Amino acid sequence: MPRSGSADSGRMVPLHELLARIRWDEGFAAAHFEIAYLDHVEKRLIRIDLGEMRPDPESHSMFCILDRDGNLLSVPYHRVKQVFRNGELIWQREH
Repeated sequence: MPRSGSADSGRMVPLHELLARIRWDEGFAAAHFEIAYLDHVEKRLIRIDLGEMRPDPESHSMFCILDRDGNLLSVPYHRVKQVFRNGELIWQREH
């Protein structure tokens, strides 16, 4: 499993670079992406479709999602722990 989204680089690609690649690289983006973020209330990873994420207009370090009850949540990008492409784990943050 590549830690970086790029098996040959050997370096950890920062999340913002991976998200930019998904946005701008049409060949790579022609797939289904999900992220898993750490939910401190439920104390577990929550996996969502990447399309559910929206940039937080008030903070470049956060994104917004709707919870099960329809409430808008702001989640810091540093709580994203995993990224999946077509169900395969392609990126993981260890800490």
